[in-house]
Amino acid sequence: MARIRSETLKDLLKRVLGTRSEEIGCETCYEKLDQFAELELEGKDASEILPLLKKHLESCQSCNEEYKALLTALKEFESG
Repeated sequence: MARIRSETLKDLLKRVLGTRSEEIGCETCYEKLDQFAELELEGKDASEILPLLKKHLESCQSCNEEYKALLTALKEFESG
């Protein structure tokens, strides 16, 4: 039987205990990533405007990576 590393177990427990009834999924997150990134680039508090999206980005590595890539691309587009 394989053993679960303590870091993995802690992460799983954090995710389970942090689950809220009004969460969004990856599909909804992807649909709103551009809006979230544009708000941040405009200097607005995207976390306050779209708190469920922020929460999802904090807990979903895949969506967070997509967000970071989008933000980088938008910054490069604006500067170039």
